[in-house]
Formats: sequence, structure tokens, C-alpha cells
Amino acid sequence: MLIDKDLKKKDLEKLADISNYTVGKLTRGENVNTDTLMKICNALNCSFDDIMEIIDESN
Repeated sequence: MLIDKDLKKKDLEKLADISNYTVGKLTRGENVNTDTLMKICNALNCSFDDIMEIIDESN
């Protein structure tokens, strides 16, 4: 989505008011809380399903 909106990770940090540590966690596919996801969705004017997917890790 950042590519589609011609944004860099640093831009997302500023727009969503999140830390570079949090952006790093997202980049590595680590868990973040729903408040963070909400900030990102508000900043990018999108919904949860636009920025994430649920993967069944039991397989």
C-alpha cells in the first residue's frame, strides 16, 4: 500500500504517529496491537483487510 501511495516507511511513521521500531516490527511480520493498525488505517484511509491478512500457522 505504501508503494501505491508513493510513500516511504518514514512517511508512514509521521502520518500514523508510530515509531520506527513499530514499522520495523511490521516489516518483519511481527505482532503489533490493534491501536497501531487503527492508526495506520486512519493515516492511509483504508481498512484492516487492506493492510493485513490472516495466515493459519498450524499447517
